[in-house]
Amino acid sequence: MQSSRSESVVKVTPKYRVGGSLAWAIWALGALSFGYAFFHRVAPSVMVTELMRDFAVGGAALGNLSALYFYAYSGLQLPIGIILDRFGARITLTTSLLICAVGGLVFSTAETIQVAYVGRLLIGMGSGVGFLGSLVLIGHWFPQSRFAMLSGMTMTIAMFAAVGSQAPLSLLVDSLGWRDTIYYGSIAGLGLALAIGLVVRSSPDPSKMSTRHQITWGEFGRALVKTFRIPQVWVMAIVTSTMSGFLLGFGGLWGIPYMMTRYGIERPEAGLYVSTVFLGWAVGAPLSGWLTDRLQRRKAPIVWAALVNTLVLAALFLIPDMPILFAGMLIFAGGAIGATMINCYAYIREITNPKVHGAVMGLINGFTVSAGAVLQPLIGYLLDLNWTGEMVGGARAYSIAAYDISMIAIIVTAGIGFLGTLAMVETYCRPQISSAD
Repeated sequence: MQSSRSESVVKVTPKYRVGGSLAWAIWALGALSFGYAFFHRVAPSVMVTELMRDFAVGGAALGNLSALYFYAYSGLQLPIGIILDRFGARITLTTSLLICAVGGLVFSTAETIQVAYVGRLLIGMGSGVGFLGSLVLIGHWFPQSRFAMLSGMTMTIAMFAAVGSQAPLSLLVDSLGWRDTIYYGSIAGLGLALAIGLVVRSSPDPSKMSTRHQITWGEFGRALVKTFRIPQVWVMAIVTSTMSGFLLGFGGLWGIPYMMTRYGIERPEAGLYVSTVFLGWAVGAPLSGWLTDRLQRRKAPIVWAALVNTLVLAALFLIPDMPILFAGMLIFAGGAIGATMINCYAYIREITNPKVHGAVMGLINGFTVSAGAVLQPLIGYLLDLNWTGEMVGGARAYSIAAYDISMIAIIVTAGIGFLGTLAMVETYCRPQISSAD
């Protein structure tokens, strides 16, 4: 009698076509969820004066309020990656967007800084799935050869959301006030959660929806521990976090007041200039993904980008009396070049076991956004340290000298990133580890 182990293997045909029209619709909704997260990520940058006035706080406290998003976001990335690996993107994305929207409602109605902290923390928790969920969906619904490019396109969608959260959002805040602006944005988040719940499918092949159908928790844990012993994983953690510092520290909070102080311009105009960092990322992310795939190299483009990024930021913040148009060009360049870090996600997939791709990308993404968690309050602390006591409209006003000192933190961060890239090992855009390893 034949053993049950010799049963024939039944080949399961995927229910949906990889790379088909549904795949693009699912990618678009995933990318929009990341764009929604970016809206909340950078929205405080156009509300600096109002938030300091309404909650009666200084730069350090405001930096902490904004950075609570990053604390929650960063701390949850590894668990979220594991959840995505085990249970798929559909339910995880839907639930996270609901949490984010509720956090926005709490934040918009807060009367005390403590309640605002809770709202901002919930926003960060709910925003944590957008990017990782999009990457997991790309990995399931598209060929591996499109991963870097589509990752870049996802970042482009988020950057357009960030651009809308600068000058246009500034005008909306002037018209409606910051509370109503966040409130209506939260209602939009509820609508997006509904759309994702109805349309998104975690995988074209239900039998491969997640690793819970493929490996045990023990196998998953062993693969994860083995992954964490790879030095390049931690190199990527340093590189992604430092190359994101300008986007998150400057573009995410302090760029608009910096430009207003340095050039004596109004908030909408300052928002227009600062938004060029997001436009730079929108252009640079997919272009750099296409370029590395075309060159079949990961290391060299990232090394050169990290070096040039450091030099651009040094020029932006250290050259005195710089014309505002030239400053805008450097801000755009800093965004476009810094966006090369998106290739680190393709790189990390190539050097790690496919069984734990969601978890390890969660780890890397957590380090990426930690740049905001560190730099936003650090810059605020340095501003408070160099505050001359001036108040304008009930909020602290900082001198350009104070800003110049504070922005050195961004230059130093970028330099550390360049040094980290030198320790990378070239993968030639090919997987170095299989799921059997």
